[in-house]
Amino acid sequence: MSIIGPRPLMARYLDYYTEEERKRHNVRPGLSGYAQVHGRNNVDWSERMKMDIYYAEHISFGMDVKILIDTMLIVLKREGISVEDMTNFDDFRKMQWEEERKEKAGEI
Repeated sequence: MSIIGPRPLMARYLDYYTEEERKRHNVRPGLSGYAQVHGRNNVDWSERMKMDIYYAEHISFGMDVKILIDTMLIVLKREGISVEDMTNFDDFRKMQWEEERKEKAGEI
């Protein structure tokens, strides 16, 4: 575990990752990350995953310093704290698979 990196998810979600999403595991997980300073809980799961992948592909010391500073500012300002409408990863994947099933069946 690191101070900066993608927030870890429960191991039970590993089977649900797409190949692209697995890239987030190329770096150590962290207490705060790129997705947390760019929307926190106000961003849906697909966007969080994209941000985690972006971080994993563009990791640098400078980016980590910026994320650390942004994290401290966000915490001090108490910004982005929200639990309303927060979907867990299980619900996100179920909704995503249901949409894919409907698309394949020609329902959308």
